[in-house]
Amino acid sequence: MDFTPLIEQMRGHVTSGNTLLERHRLVVCFGSPMTLTLFVSALGPAQQLAGATTSESDALDRLRSTQADLLLCTDRLEQGNGGSLVEAAKQLQPAPSTLLVVTQPRRLITIRRAVDAGCDGICLESQIGQGTVAQALETISAGAAYIEKGLQQQYLQGFCGIGDAPLAPLTERELEVLQRIAANATNPEIAADLFLSIETVKSHVAQVLHKLDARSRLQAAIKGIRLGLVEWPEDR
Repeated sequence: MDFTPLIEQMRGHVTSGNTLLERHRLVVCFGSPMTLTLFVSALGPAQQLAGATTSESDALDRLRSTQADLLLCTDRLEQGNGGSLVEAAKQLQPAPSTLLVVTQPRRLITIRRAVDAGCDGICLESQIGQGTVAQALETISAGAAYIEKGLQQQYLQGFCGIGDAPLAPLTERELEVLQRIAANATNPEIAADLFLSIETVKSHVAQVLHKLDARSRLQAAIKGIRLGLVEWPEDR
């Protein structure tokens, strides 16, 4: 793909991403040293970069020592993998928000491990030049889950097995909430859309996660779509 016509747009995405990152203490773990170098070079002086590594163990050391609140990693690493890194990061107290960039969509085990561990967002490396990371960061920073539509064709069918039926039927209102979770909506956005209070939305979200036996909004969205409980949102 020729990205030349998108150069100014990509620069705009970098600026937006830098603005979003100003409120976070970030650890970056990319398997490619070149990608890591370019990403770090693009960060502005206001960013609180707590660590830049290419291996799982080094990233965990940085997360523990700095108490960073955001982890951005790729599925493929020089040592370890993004799935197990997210899993270990989510065991920390406090646990950071996590965004996994998928460079090899066929690594289903790695990706599923991240989702099952409570990963907050997943995006495809192939879409990064179109603002994926900036959009994903904005979404998870607002407390919502981010799942990219392109993942549907890549591996969604392999995520949930036959035995992953809900622990209990979801009510009509819970299905409405789940549909909006799958659309990356935040609690305030769901409340405004359904004319509910924030506390009522939080209660519905908690019930959805419980009934789907999901550790995160992202996992609930994937299960809901895979089980046919909600539709994949058209507008992305």
